[in-house]
Amino acid sequence: MPASIDQEGDHLLGAVSTRRTSTRLGCPSRGSAHVAQVLGDNGGISYVCTACGHSWS
Repeated sequence: MPASIDQEGDHLLGAVSTRRTSTRLGCPSRGSAHVAQVLGDNGGISYVCTACGHSWS
């Protein structure tokens, strides 16, 4: 257990930072980071670029 609240906060911020960078997507067509995750056919996951409309799974 952390010795202080500051250490606990640093631990939580590190976890959030890691999660954000590991899940960042980019459009393979345009390279834009404006990507939405949508439910695809048969329950799969698909992605749509909100900048150019390109979709992929």
